Amino acid sequence: MKNIALVGYGVIGKRVADAINRQDDMILSGVCDIISDWRIQNAAQKDYGIYAATPNAEKEMVANGIAVKGSLKELLEKADLVVDCTPKNIAARNIEIYKKQGIKFIVQGGEKHGTTGHSFSAETNYATALNLNATRVVSCNTTSILRTLGALKRAGLLDYARGTLLRRATDPWESHLGGIMNTMVPEKDIPSHQGPDAQSVDPDLDVITSAVKVPETLSHMHYWNVKLSKAATKEEVLDALKTSNRIHLIRYEQGLVSNNTIKEMYLDMGRPWGDMYEVALWEDMLKVVGDELFYAYVVDNQAIVIPETIDAIRALTGLEADGQKSIDKTNKSLGIN
Repeated sequence: MKNIALVGYGVIGKRVADAINRQDDMILSGVCDIISDWRIQNAAQKDYGIYAATPNAEKEMVANGIAVKGSLKELLEKADLVVDCTPKNIAARNIEIYKKQGIKFIVQGGEKHGTTGHSFSAETNYATALNLNATRVVSCNTTSILRTLGALKRAGLLDYARGTLLRRATDPWESHLGGIMNTMVPEKDIPSHQGPDAQSVDPDLDVITSAVKVPETLSHMHYWNVKLSKAATKEEVLDALKTSNRIHLIRYEQGLVSNNTIKEMYLDMGRPWGDMYEVALWEDMLKVVGDELFYAYVVDNQAIVIPETIDAIRALTGLEADGQKSIDKTNKSLGIN
């Protein structure tokens, strides 16, 4: 059993906390944050040990009736590894604390590859993370790219890939703070950052991405044009994609015609928050023309990196040397079939 500390109890952090609690080989030592609102109050209702990141944060928490068990330093002293789920750029500052404390750490995809020197995706490079001191679980979109292109690569079908991402403008709970309405905002740089980010995990991928922010908050959608290494049938491509335990093939004829219908399916399945840990890829839209492949899929940016984070914990702490065994264990605990 390994003791795991969590810093940052937001959209990703609360999901990571619950996922850790579902494992039988790790224990959540506590959660640390600066907030004292409903988010951390819900964590306290779940009987998670609450720690304050700063003295001022502790005062605010106590004033709001939250029992504080200690400071960030005290939490880290109880843990074998810390998962940092704080907003972008904050984790990059926190890692100096972790290094001084001598504790292993995981950051999320909002941070740069250089913060850890290693980027992680379970199906692609689990073995390279074994017993490392730190890694970065790549972003939601990058995770989806590595799962889908990785499956094609393992089957010897991938030559190169070109993808367009339709990116949700903001998280649902923050829609009132900004975002975009009645317009679309193309990212000016091609490639967008997701292609090079995927190459930080698999340098051999020949991938270029472009991205557009769109006025919705449920998910991201990807369109891909892939040059195959040889002419192939649709069945060969589908067989390759099925080698990933974290790609869910869906069909229009099931009534799954949009991101909102997919979300509703996962809510009906009883997933916490309706979370979709898998890439939802339309099987009946997928088209093969000679050595060209076209397909589209949906990414739940709040959920897809959760199983990856659990696998990263096992790799860094040495709980499981076999990546596929960790993936299978994580999938079973989270209800990924």
